[in-house]
Amino acid sequence: MSKKNQHIVPHGDDWAVRGAGNKRITSVHPTQKEAIERGKAIAGNQGSELLIHGENGRIREKNSYGNDPFPPKG
Repeated sequence: MSKKNQHIVPHGDDWAVRGAGNKRITSVHPTQKEAIERGKAIAGNQGSELLIHGENGRIREKNSYGNDPFPPKG
């Protein structure tokens, strides 16, 4: 399974979960909160990142569910 980052994006009047680079959406939800919960589950299973977009389409929050060493190297 590939570790594609998951994006929560506006989809008409709803919210969608979309894997990075995918043309098709994974799922559609009536609220952003529901889409975030689904995106968290997918990102957690894949060990990838969840990127939450605002209504304007810009990224407003990022969460990592993969191997995220703390403190960061460098």
